[in-house]
This record gives sequence, C-alpha cells and structure tokens, in this order.
Amino acid sequence: MTANDHGKVAVLLGGRSAEREISLQSGQAVLGALHSRGVDAHAFDPAEQPLDALLQQKFDCAYITLHGRYGEDGTVQGALELMDLPYTGSGVMASAIAMDKWRTKLLWQAVGIASPRSVLLQADSDVSEIIRTLGLPLIVKPAREGSTIGLSKIHSEQELMTAYQLAAQHDSLVLAEEFIEGAELTVGILGETPLPLVKIEVAGELYDYQAKYLSDDTQYFCPSGLPEAQENAIQAQALQAYQVLGCEGWGRVDLILSASGQFCFLEANTSPGMTSHSLVPMAAKTAGISFEDLVMKILDLSHVG
Repeated sequence: MTANDHGKVAVLLGGRSAEREISLQSGQAVLGALHSRGVDAHAFDPAEQPLDALLQQKFDCAYITLHGRYGEDGTVQGALELMDLPYTGSGVMASAIAMDKWRTKLLWQAVGIASPRSVLLQADSDVSEIIRTLGLPLIVKPAREGSTIGLSKIHSEQELMTAYQLAAQHDSLVLAEEFIEGAELTVGILGETPLPLVKIEVAGELYDYQAKYLSDDTQYFCPSGLPEAQENAIQAQALQAYQVLGCEGWGRVDLILSASGQFCFLEANTSPGMTSHSLVPMAAKTAGISFEDLVMKILDLSHVG
C-alpha cells in the first residue's frame, strides 16, 4: 500500500494510563516515521479530547501507540470498532486478555505452553501456604499493568504483604508468581512472522521500570547468541502463545530461558514500545527492517474488528 491509501491517520498517544510518558515517546517516534513516508498523520491524545473527535476530524485510520490501560486493554479498540475506524494491532478480545496476566496464563496452560506457577494474592491470603507452594524468592505484581509497574521481588515471608500492598495500589487483581532464574528474552511478532530474539541482561535483580527506561547499565543482545535450533524453537512457541490469545497485526511475547534450557512465557504485549530504542524495532533492525518500514508495515496490517 502507498502512503495515500491510508488517508488521514490519527496516531493515538499519551492516554490516561500509568505508562503515559512512554506512550508519548512511542507516538512521537511513530509520527516522525509516518511523516517521513508521506503519510498524512496527526497526533491524537485521548486524555485531551474525546474519541468521537476522530470522526469529527475525519480521520480514516487509528495508529495505536497507547500503552497500558485505556489503550492496550481493548477499551479503545472497542470504541474504534463502534466508529468503524480501522486500527493497528490486536482486536478487543486479544487486547483485553493479553493485558490480564492471570487469564493469559490460564489460556497458555490449557494448551500446554509453560508459564511460571502463580496464585492470586489477596489481603487475607495465607502467606505461609503461598510460599510453601511457590517457594522463595517470588514475584508479586499487578495482573493488569505494564512496564513492570508495581512489581516486586521478595525474599522473605515478611516482605510478601508489603509487596501486595504496592501492587494493589495499581490493580485489584494481584499475582504472586514463582521466580525462575534465567535469561530474559523477548520475541517480537510482525504479522505472522516472529522476529529475531532479543536477550536482555540487567545489572540489578530485575528487568523493572528502572532497568527498562532509566538505567544505562541494561544490555540488549540481538542477535541473541542462542543456537539457531533453540532460537527457532522459542520463536515457534512464541508465535503459538501469541496466536492462542487471538493476537494479530504485531506484538511482543516475553519469556525466561532457564539454565536447563527450559523456557517459560511471562506475558504478551499487544502495543509494545515504539521508540527507536524499543525492543521490537531492535529485533526488526536485525531482520533488515528499518524503523520506518516497520511502522509502515504495522499500518498496512490495520483492520476493522
């Protein structure tokens, strides 16, 4: 498709979630790439104007660079479908499920895709029983947040409820998850094609918000350095994990590769970061796809419902 085929494109950015600042960066990067290819693209922040302004301003398509709630969770996708506006990324159901790490796990487990064991954590949970079940250390996190917001790694029973209280500030649904020692990996997916793996090495204990966006010590390796057969196996299962949730267009699946060579999937992202330093653009570059070409390919995959 040519730039003109898409008509007037709204780049949805910012929004109301805890990931607003990252979304603004993604949106500006995408906007610049679209302009460089001659697309009639304009920034549109749903936190500053109502969504029905998309119709009033006669947009033909929405490019979603919103992250987190009210943008990545199916809410905006549903509104766009009611307006018959094509949009990028996954549909309502897949967006909602992928945003919910607990329900994502239930689907993956049903089809035999490995994911760390977890339990729902509540204010009156039996802390000792949870630790007996999952062991220590373990991860506590909101089930429906992104960018590791509200996430903690705990090493003692005494820390568990403090971590719960932090996570519960962000979501009423909180997960306690077994911690698996290993390499952090991520698989970007474009259309139905897995991109080269990115291996992540952090200086601290966790690939958390600090390590993702603020630290200069986090290292990324793409190519990942894994044997080709192992990388191919991980890519194939990542694509299955992505598709069983109903995802489409593009996205990213995160996993842990243990020292024994077993891999466990953590979560799927239906609207990953799109700055020039983000993981999907990094993987695309290794595959020979420029940032501008990546942005245009995602736009070409836009759909209604």
